[in-house]
Amino acid sequence: MSWPGPELVPATREALAALPLEVAPRLLGAVLQVAVSTDSDSEVVSVRLTEVEAYHGAGTGPEADPGSHARMGRTARNATMWGEPGHLYVYLSHGIHSCVNVVCCPDGQAGGVLLRAGEIIAGEAIAFARRPAARTSRDLARGPGRLGDAVGLRHPVHDGIDAITGAEHSRARARLWLPVAVRRDIVTGPRVGVAGVAGTAAFPWRFWIEGDPTVSVFRWGRGAGPAA
Repeated sequence: MSWPGPELVPATREALAALPLEVAPRLLGAVLQVAVSTDSDSEVVSVRLTEVEAYHGAGTGPEADPGSHARMGRTARNATMWGEPGHLYVYLSHGIHSCVNVVCCPDGQAGGVLLRAGEIIAGEAIAFARRPAARTSRDLARGPGRLGDAVGLRHPVHDGIDAITGAEHSRARARLWLPVAVRRDIVTGPRVGVAGVAGTAAFPWRFWIEGDPTVSVFRWGRGAGPAA
């Protein structure tokens, strides 16, 4: 898969072997390339990441994360979160949407960074074909379910795909490219739509590029309003 442009370097396991809260800001401006093979061609879509959220697993970091899929330990569903950094944890949301996370954490711990939104910078026609309801380019990957649809990653077949080596996984390949330096225009705040305390200002674990039009619309989760 081709190098997407200047000021980016291939992601490594070492670069992602830190707590999700540390990795999340570095993913802003990163590019995820996904190639999905069809019977006649290989459909490649690249997305520049503009919004992410950090999630820690059980025993990870100085405080427990009640919003994480891995908060109670390892299960069949979250097993990828406990694996090597750089794999993608792809899960199903509301029984419909496939959401994509970059696995990161020191060895023996679990964590991931949810890819909430981005700008499609290559393969726009393919993304529109996958998301015919999108009215504008801005909306193609504006939200985690939309991003998953646009790049063509699906649960459960693509869960665990390796974005470091680009190895083929269920007729798809993925590569992640990181900015050389962390951006200066990063904003933080509560996570979107997360219920209870995990979605309040006590967990300002959402990161986004200030003023970027592809960033998703914020909404409080159930029981997580500003007074919660």
